[in-house]
Amino acid sequence: MAAKKTAPAKKAPVKKAPAPIGPYTPVVRAGDWIIVSGQLGLKDGVLQKGVAAQTTQAVKNLKERLAEMGANINDVKKTLCFLTDMETFSIFNEAYVAGFGNSRPARSTIGVASLPANGQVEIEAWAYKPLR
Repeated sequence: MAAKKTAPAKKAPVKKAPAPIGPYTPVVRAGDWIIVSGQLGLKDGVLQKGVAAQTTQAVKNLKERLAEMGANINDVKKTLCFLTDMETFSIFNEAYVAGFGNSRPARSTIGVASLPANGQVEIEAWAYKPLR
């Protein structure tokens, strides 16, 4: 009796942050620093609805960009956050804290008139991950 052939195990799809929507590099290394361009709450090209969902997705996208460079959320030392409505600051904070867990990088949050793709939230990050 011939041995039964089995199909190779399928690999889980690789998570990938959305492609940039402009002429910029989404993540770069500058020596020991990793700089992640502002991340919006886009998933599969679709902007998530509401500040909480956009913040959650922006943090997920940020984590994926960091992973591309061998870093993680705990390596983030500074974030720069943009909100189109500062009245949503507390909602943003809740989702930000949930996404960052126990990590508490230095942070600035700025109110802006508008963001690309009609986003309500954008998060930029600087991570420190020494080259070895």
